[in-house]
Amino acid sequence: MTKEQLSKYIGTETLSIVDAMERIDANAKGILIITDEQGLLKGTLTDGDVRRWILKAGELNASVESAMTPHPRYLFVEERDRAQSFMQQEFIAALPIIDRSMKVVDIILLSEIENLKLEKPAKKDLSSVPVVIMAGGKGSRLYPYTKILPKPLIPIGDTPIVERIIGCFVEYGINHFYMTVNYKKGMIRSYFSELTPSYEIEYVEEDKPLGTGGSIKLIDKEFDRPLFITNCDALILTDYGDLYDYHIKSRNAITMVSALKNIIVPYGVLHSGDNGELLSMEEKPKLSYFINTGMYVINPDIIELIPADRMFHMTHLIEAVMKQGGKVGMYPVSEDSFLDMGEFDEMKRMEEKLDIVSK
Repeated sequence: MTKEQLSKYIGTETLSIVDAMERIDANAKGILIITDEQGLLKGTLTDGDVRRWILKAGELNASVESAMTPHPRYLFVEERDRAQSFMQQEFIAALPIIDRSMKVVDIILLSEIENLKLEKPAKKDLSSVPVVIMAGGKGSRLYPYTKILPKPLIPIGDTPIVERIIGCFVEYGINHFYMTVNYKKGMIRSYFSELTPSYEIEYVEEDKPLGTGGSIKLIDKEFDRPLFITNCDALILTDYGDLYDYHIKSRNAITMVSALKNIIVPYGVLHSGDNGELLSMEEKPKLSYFINTGMYVINPDIIELIPADRMFHMTHLIEAVMKQGGKVGMYPVSEDSFLDMGEFDEMKRMEEKLDIVSK
């Protein structure tokens, strides 16, 4: 790698967790090699390490040293010829190459070794897991597009967003979906009827808007296992098998998929004390929050908390569960793993992330 390329995959141990997440998103390889200020190898940080840190209630502003894996595998410069076999044997996706002073001089990515055919790890079989896609809203944020098309059929590239969402679940063996519909529901039915997909969609029709949670009550089936609930306007790029396992192992009633959202205040911020005395100034600070992505895993028994024939959102269901002492958990993903189509600027970002070229 050139020095410029190398910088994409290296972060110092003083880097904050939140800044490291941005760096990992930017290099799209899921990992950072961590060094000290002199460039000496200290550890590695993966998106999995970050998730585990956050789930332990770790602070986002903590240094990566708190969450990284110390003492990573590496090879010396003179050993680099055996990098491919070493990486395959040790199941390493990114391998630091160091000199005898432990300084990182190169990084070899398994995915970029020429002529190497990588076998993708098998995805967890979720074929028996129910999936409910909430597709009844008007999509007012995307007006005037939604004056012509229902929100689920707005294309990202040449494929409607809801079809892309379904495709993410199909990768895990799921072939039956429940789709709650209302606004322009005939167009949605017609599209999938002409598509003749390999999966089956069972439509749940609202006579009136019931909110993101109320329509679930209309499904004429008693579920015997946790189910996915998802909005129809966002792609969540994460391991759905890991998400499902986390929900069960954590004994949550509801697991919310949350995404990091960084907001830059475009001004210098003043911090004051008594009588307006200026204490400090902060130029364009970054605020970091976890937001609700609109994807959930829920236990089937809590559906009874949803009132019939009444406007009721998923946030209301969460409040009802917590009021009864039920456990609501959070499954964090990075900012770049949450692709929201709710606004025009985000649609362009989604196309760029999915390598879709507009013509």
